[in-house]
Amino acid sequence: MKSQEPLLNLQHLCVNEKANDSSVESTKKTESFTTPLSLDEVEVILGYEFKNKQLLEEAFTDASLGEDFSNERLEYVGDSVLNLLFTKDQYFEYPDLSPGVLTRLRAANVDSDKLARVAVKHGFHRFLRHKKPLLEDQIRQFSEEIRRYPLHSNGLVDVPKALADLVESIIGAVFIDSNSSIDIVWKVFKDLLEPIIRRETLKIHPVTQLYEMCQKKNLKVKFVDLWKESTTFDVFVDDQFVGRGSCRLKKEIAHNRAAKDALDNIVRILDKKDT
Repeated sequence: MKSQEPLLNLQHLCVNEKANDSSVESTKKTESFTTPLSLDEVEVILGYEFKNKQLLEEAFTDASLGEDFSNERLEYVGDSVLNLLFTKDQYFEYPDLSPGVLTRLRAANVDSDKLARVAVKHGFHRFLRHKKPLLEDQIRQFSEEIRRYPLHSNGLVDVPKALADLVESIIGAVFIDSNSSIDIVWKVFKDLLEPIIRRETLKIHPVTQLYEMCQKKNLKVKFVDLWKESTTFDVFVDDQFVGRGSCRLKKEIAHNRAAKDALDNIVRILDKKDT
């Protein structure tokens, strides 16, 4: 029996080595959230070479990483710059539009849905340093869902906000690096932001559209909140069921989807009512 002990010890050692390998692999997966930036490739995508490389690294560092710096301050700058750029561009492009319509048009081009698409389209998310283990799956799901809405979902999909924040941070970094030149920022980002939503492609939010349509027809709209029980909303028009929407992650999206479903069905219902 004693002669078998070395063999048993060897087997035990192999098991421990496999366990250690598994632990190392798990550690590698965790470390993969903090992959160093490839600054050269990012600059190629932007078509802009940074004088201060630290600004670019800062733009791609999420606060979840827990470092001494993050992209939050650059995001703050980029948000303001982007709003100014669209305000200026649309003011001259649409001299006949009212401030209300211009505001809606600008909002559609700078909200999280639109900016997150820019990050995915140009692959900026691949360089983001973070410690958000769920973010990769959220990006994958977002990338799949937006195929149904090529330009904008109008609140129908769950948007990874970190992607929109990233784009604003990059804009802020270029702005600071270029000595606060909005002309340079617009030159760098105008093509990257395409397709830009224009007057002819601007859509009305489904909830707003539903209320406006029913108001014109003197119809009463009622949303029934069942989100806590079943993550859904039901929609009734003149006490008739017309639509349902669901979303496990966010109540607001379930509400929006219910309105969209009601809009898809209500034309048929109104045709019957008119008949």
